[in-house]
Amino acid sequence: MTLLGLLAGACTTASFLPQVVRTLRTGRATDISWGWLALFSTGVAGWLAYGLIKSDLAIALTNAITLALVITLVVLKAAQSRDGALRSGSA
Repeated sequence: MTLLGLLAGACTTASFLPQVVRTLRTGRATDISWGWLALFSTGVAGWLAYGLIKSDLAIALTNAITLALVITLVVLKAAQSRDGALRSGSA
């Protein structure tokens, strides 16, 4: 069961990589909603806490990685909001 959870979690976690890479490459995070980031990161943090409380490696590990990716998007979006464009996307 742990292997199944790790495989499923790896798939859902990996689904965030293209968005993070795209945001880094383009320097744009305007199409990412603050509301979605807040709601999704809260849910992922909840699942992380649940996995830790239950001592479930698959749930805790995959949600910790997903939360790190979502936090990366938050930081990139905040930087863009502050500077108007991400440094890597500036000319």
